[in-house]
Amino acid sequence: MTTDRFAGKTVLVTGSGQNIGRAVILAFARMGANVVVNGHRNKDAIETVAAEARALGVGALAVLADVGDPAAVQAMVDQAHATFGSVDIAVSNVSTRLHTPFMDISIEEWQRIINSNLSASFYLARAVLPRMKEKGWGRVIHISGQDGWAVIPNRAHNVTCKAGVFALSKAIAVEFSPFGITANTVAPGVIDTTRDLTQYPHFRDGYGEKVKSIPVRRIGVVDDIADACTYLAGAGFVTGQVIHVNGGERMF
Repeated sequence: MTTDRFAGKTVLVTGSGQNIGRAVILAFARMGANVVVNGHRNKDAIETVAAEARALGVGALAVLADVGDPAAVQAMVDQAHATFGSVDIAVSNVSTRLHTPFMDISIEEWQRIINSNLSASFYLARAVLPRMKEKGWGRVIHISGQDGWAVIPNRAHNVTCKAGVFALSKAIAVEFSPFGITANTVAPGVIDTTRDLTQYPHFRDGYGEKVKSIPVRRIGVVDDIADACTYLAGAGFVTGQVIHVNGGERMF
């Protein structure tokens, strides 16, 4: 089903060549928004998603950019402005989840994960907020994770980033909500996505046992996260919040 709910708006989603990012792009496209599809390496993947969006009747731009590079992020946002005139909704979705015991995390790995999983959200917000403020309307949405609240072993760097993203949303909300801009976080639970199972040893045998601990008795799907994003984009009285989308597995 398509609507015009976000017609005239432009949505930029980082890491949107597959999985959650792709679902978010297509959800907004079905609601009439122009979309900016981002990836780091796979040009074909983001072009495919952009083509899917165009088939829904909206404008779509595919941009390869390393979101851990602030200059590349700014250039991507500038290209989006040049193409569509604005970035009204920015969704920071990129995340690298490594399973590494604390004492095995090298300084290089720590800095790399902090940059991709936390600093990238700052770079994107910093690039889009000035023009959102000029327009008097904007939405900043961060995709985080429940491990920022319920700590998962052997992921100290990722846990730190997830908690940091929650705080970043609050900081942006406090400063920019008076200008019509909201900032919120979506924290997914267990979502069925394509993933590197070497970094998820607890899911190597599937989700069978996990389902038993989830009150709704199913694993989440990417559209569950996309639904939360479109809700937040339309909710002008919700800011500085974390929306936990986990089927009731944890109730914070």
